[in-house]
Amino acid sequence: MNHTTEQKTRKQAVLHFTRHAVEMLISMVAGMIVLEPVWSFLWPGLAGNVTANALVMATNMSLGMALWMRIRRHGWASIAEMSAAMYVPYLLFLPFFWTGLISGSTLMTAGHVVMVPAMLAAMFRRRAEYGA
Repeated sequence: MNHTTEQKTRKQAVLHFTRHAVEMLISMVAGMIVLEPVWSFLWPGLAGNVTANALVMATNMSLGMALWMRIRRHGWASIAEMSAAMYVPYLLFLPFFWTGLISGSTLMTAGHVVMVPAMLAAMFRRRAEYGA
């Protein structure tokens, strides 16, 4: 294999990995958009319960992403790891919210921000599966 082919192959792998990450982000957003009205109907006071709202949001994102990952034929272990990446950031920050050290909006923002590196960590753990 010559150097040009190696670079092209590496570039293709990085593009595939990036596309895969973007697809999962889109599926997470779709999960939130599609499932939020269902939760609002079933649980009218949900928006006022920050803890439940954060965990329901993680659930919505996990369900959307899990569906897409099954369509892409990922295994259950990969889906479980990626779902954990949705919940762990909130679980890390919830004690700070409960003790009054951070606000509900800070909890939600921090949970979403930390979720992206958590997803990438899960993806890098299984690089071959995600294309890098």
